[in-house]
Amino acid sequence: APRPRLRRVGLLGGSFNPAHGGHRHISLLALRRLRLDEVWWLVSPQNPLKSRAGMQPFEQRVSAAERIAKHPRIRVTAIEQRLGTTYTAESLKRLSARYPGTRFVWLMGADNLIQIPRWRHWPTVFEQVPVAVFDRPTYSYRALAGEAACRFAYARLGEIKAAALAGQTPPAWIFFWGARDPSSATALREKSGGE
Repeated sequence: APRPRLRRVGLLGGSFNPAHGGHRHISLLALRRLRLDEVWWLVSPQNPLKSRAGMQPFEQRVSAAERIAKHPRIRVTAIEQRLGTTYTAESLKRLSARYPGTRFVWLMGADNLIQIPRWRHWPTVFEQVPVAVFDRPTYSYRALAGEAACRFAYARLGEIKAAALAGQTPPAWIFFWGARDPSSATALREKSGGE
């Protein structure tokens, strides 16, 4: 009998301060292009690289994210708070142990590809799960010339392999061009008077 296909889940982590259309846009794109069963938004209790000033309370960020997500296959989760993890590398390790029948793919914008070398144990993110990076206006060329892209250049696949990414042995990553949605949490906060 054929083996059952493992569930494929995209993970989109962040402060979601606030969640916006850009998060939803890349989630829908990931569902379609990567043939995922679900995308989980990992709302981080406190991003270690972000200031607590101007950070909405955790519960508010989760409920705002739920209002934006509005899709049966996008799940807004407080899983990092439950796992007690602060760092992505650690969250991935715990999630993989907790859900052995699930193939995870880490989803992120090009802006995060630039700053991922500042994350704790960042190479292990690429070594634990396949990664999908989405074009963000003004960041993409810098991201692709950056430390992370260069270090893992040998593991980059063409967009044509997108549907197979979840099944790849890491490190394996794809950069999606033209996946642009200009929404940004910073711009939204500034527009709403710095909330």
